[in-house]
Amino acid sequence: MRWLVFLWMGWCAVSVWAGHAYSQFGDIKYPPGFSHFAYVQPQAPKGGRIRFPMLGGGFDKLNPFTLKGVEPPGLEGLMFDTLLSRSLDEPATAYGLLARDVSVAPDGRSAEFELRPEARFHNGDAVLALDVKHSFDKLSSKESAPQYRMYFSGIAGVTVLGERKVRFDFRDVNRELPLIAGSLPVFSHRWGQGKPLDQLVTEVPVGSGPYLLDDFHLGKDIRFRRDPNYWGRDLPVNRGLYNFDQISFDGYKDPVAAFEAFKAGEFDFIQVYIAKDWARQYKGGKFNTGELIKREWQHANPVGFQGFLFNTRLPKLADARVRRAIGLALDYEWMNRQIFYQSYTRVRGYFTNSPFEAQGLPLPEELALLRSLKQPVPPEVLTNAVPTPPVTTPPSSLRDNLRQARELLTQAGWEYRDGALRNTRGERFTLEFLDSAGSMGRVVAPFTQTLAKLGIEASYRVVDPSVYEKRIKDFTFEMISSRTMGQLTPGSELRRYESSYAMVPGSSNLPGVADPVVDELVKQVMQARDRPSLTVAVRTLDRVLRHGYYDVPHWYSPVHRVAYHAGLFEQPAQTPLYYQPEPWAMSTWWATSASSPTSPTSAAPAKP
Repeated sequence: MRWLVFLWMGWCAVSVWAGHAYSQFGDIKYPPGFSHFAYVQPQAPKGGRIRFPMLGGGFDKLNPFTLKGVEPPGLEGLMFDTLLSRSLDEPATAYGLLARDVSVAPDGRSAEFELRPEARFHNGDAVLALDVKHSFDKLSSKESAPQYRMYFSGIAGVTVLGERKVRFDFRDVNRELPLIAGSLPVFSHRWGQGKPLDQLVTEVPVGSGPYLLDDFHLGKDIRFRRDPNYWGRDLPVNRGLYNFDQISFDGYKDPVAAFEAFKAGEFDFIQVYIAKDWARQYKGGKFNTGELIKREWQHANPVGFQGFLFNTRLPKLADARVRRAIGLALDYEWMNRQIFYQSYTRVRGYFTNSPFEAQGLPLPEELALLRSLKQPVPPEVLTNAVPTPPVTTPPSSLRDNLRQARELLTQAGWEYRDGALRNTRGERFTLEFLDSAGSMGRVVAPFTQTLAKLGIEASYRVVDPSVYEKRIKDFTFEMISSRTMGQLTPGSELRRYESSYAMVPGSSNLPGVADPVVDELVKQVMQARDRPSLTVAVRTLDRVLRHGYYDVPHWYSPVHRVAYHAGLFEQPAQTPLYYQPEPWAMSTWWATSASSPTSPTSAAPAKP
């Protein structure tokens, strides 16, 4: 579960702190010397295997930290340890993994980590302070993907204080930074034998995690085997975890092929994202006989955001009125009835279904924050209710929404003439929806039909996953479907919306947000000194972003839809509060005696 540290950890109290764990609010659930997390089975047997699908194609590299190429799923979480490991039943607490002790300076401008002497890389070398510094230096350099440089940008540097002791120095007093430092994936300085990080492609990583790379075929499949000599197997943060001898991923081009392979027994576990498939395909036959199990698991995860994103770098999509008009053409209520089997709820903003969601008119404390900013705030943000997605239920209607959309387009310089929406130069308004799997086609089709009523010539294009990935990184798209994970405590991940990343290839600022007001609010979030001030800052940021109309919001489900083969696995009695099904299954479940056993000592070595 270490790879989820990036997704969930928030800011922490600035104080003199030294101990086995670090918490945002100081309310640590598990005391020093605790035996295991409550959501695991500490006596779970080791053995067997679990197989997952790799939807959307394959991979072409073994380095998860660089911009070019596509890495396989699971690699970062299974092969690399971090300094701290997060608990899945607490909102923002992390416990020592590679580090046995963490301490924060009284002024909050640095944090020290003392490494465990027993920590070892897969090649047998001890994990030392120089490896921690090496990992940080590489991930914060131009050799890494921009999201890593962005994430660690608040850390000024790492100083080696001893063989197993390091200090992270921070650029500002940011209460999240000690936990960001603790989430650093650590790899050996011997990985690649001195080659630049961005030149490591198929070199097998030298990490210290619970699994080794067993076998792989680029673009097709990958298999990991449990390391029987894993140094951290008996730590409290790992007890009851990583029970399978083998974890594998096989590539499938689309959900249809994956479903047929699932029924045929080619893999064991799948999470289903498409409501139609869940309602119409995952039933009858082996589901009736009990050979295949279909479950819906409740969760407490924040919704985050999902929607169609505009590339606002393009002149035709630079005007917020145009983007708002396009959003008015999506008839969600019809889609939910006809396509989604009434199984979804509409996403409203960037922090839906959380305490951080903006609602209605600005509250007094939000207005105070907006008026304190150096940059001028658009008047509508101060006086109008936060925008919500349009509806078509009476007394509203799609016709009324399209009438409003046409007025907005006219104001933006686009008029319907000669059978199309045209600008003053007579150029037609075209719009391409880009996809890599084809699963959004049934959603885009009615959307494009409605856009045609406005004179917009919309198309839907499905490309190879590698092409899609390149176009996303190069920002050579017009509109895509995108999702960002929700955060229990929003923080540094919101830097994706900063102007400085709008034109950086490979950055997470996909829509190209370049608003100085947003920049100031992101800084306010990161500098929040307590929970109330954080809440005000995030709500205000949500309000400003929604007034920018950078997207057309999608929908979300309050449950995880999962199917798996019966008789192969068992689960702990307690489900964690905050989890994703696939990493939860591969880390906390275990094989039954009916599962095919594999031996971690007899597996073939990884390919060089």
